Amino acid sequence: MNDITQIITHRRTVKPTSMNGKKVDDTTVQELLQLADWAPTHGLTEPWYFVVFGGEKVQEFCTAHAELYKTFTPQAQYIPGNYEKLKTQGDLASHVIAICMKRGSNPKIPEIEEIAAVACAVENIWLAATARQLAAYWGSGGMTYHPAMQDYLGLRDEDKVLGFLYLGYTDEAPRTGRRVKPLEEKVKWM
Repeated sequence: MNDITQIITHRRTVKPTSMNGKKVDDTTVQELLQLADWAPTHGLTEPWYFVVFGGEKVQEFCTAHAELYKTFTPQAQYIPGNYEKLKTQGDLASHVIAICMKRGSNPKIPEIEEIAAVACAVENIWLAATARQLAAYWGSGGMTYHPAMQDYLGLRDEDKVLGFLYLGYTDEAPRTGRRVKPLEEKVKWM
């Protein structure tokens, strides 16, 4: 129990700009995805779907993401700095994983449960990455929720993009964790 407690309490977000450019082996990423596949899922729908960008594909994805932002953002809302951030966000990351929910065919299972299952799969990846001293960041900015990103990733209308997981290494020491509210405010015993 000490190992899992240590991993859970030491999991941290490391932004892509704090990554160092060192590459994670594809086999390690595959191992993380295999652990994601063990997430709980109502009705065994297994709605998680990941599109993995590694090597030069990371920069291709980031450029495409920035171009989608430029193309589909109304002129009045377009911010050049956001374009540049999207374009360079993966410069120091090893891999970018598009986190998607592919809706199952059972209409009795609510969409929120499918989304929750995908989030559980991502947490499995994140905890395993922490155990391997990898840096990880789940971002949902830019065009994440726009239909153009769904199209780019080849998803159907009923599917969802939930964000992008940036993986890599960092030279920074892990930050100390904290909780803002005491647990007593978040739990009611009956």
